[in-house]
Amino acid sequence: NPEARFLLYKHGIVKTRAWDQGRKLWLARGSFNAYPRCILLQATSLRLAFACLAGAFLASCATKPTAKRDAAKLHRMSVRTTAYCVHERGGGGRRNAVGEYLSHREVRSAASDWSRFPLGTRFKIVDTAEEYVIDDYGTALVGTNTIDLYQPTRLEMKRWGVRQVDIDILQWGSDEQSIKVLTPRAKHRTPRRMLIALASKKKSSQLATRDL
Repeated sequence: NPEARFLLYKHGIVKTRAWDQGRKLWLARGSFNAYPRCILLQATSLRLAFACLAGAFLASCATKPTAKRDAAKLHRMSVRTTAYCVHERGGGGRRNAVGEYLSHREVRSAASDWSRFPLGTRFKIVDTAEEYVIDDYGTALVGTNTIDLYQPTRLEMKRWGVRQVDIDILQWGSDEQSIKVLTPRAKHRTPRRMLIALASKKKSSQLATRDL
């Protein structure tokens, strides 16, 4: 039947066209979705990279204070401390051993045997968080590890008295600067004793270095 054949032929064309259109639509969707998929992968990679960087940064921040605390512990020591003021009998006046005014400000003056704690040594008292610098010396301190803390009044000097305290060494002073200041005063007993101790200390250090 010609009419039946025509209908079958038409039906086949429609099915073929529908199949072609569906295939094209599927291919279009695939090509369209491929681009966002790449972007998503890149975005995910970037997020992971940022997360790793943030983690490393936070870890380094957490490690630094620990390292600082550990370094401070290495320089912590227990020392005997006394106190002095400009008004006590036999005091050296308002100026320290390098000719500057004794300080009781943010960084305070302190005296020591410069062969034990050299000129310029900075330290902090653990209990009070007060910071001091060695800029003075005293006869009674030579040959000891005692540190004499400057106090502005006699009352504060007596209030401090004698205390055994823990200190953190913030910065060691200079033996060379100590020798430079003391050498012109070598005719006096106290500077001379410290110079002898500093020379012995330097010689011991040189011998130790040579042995290495």
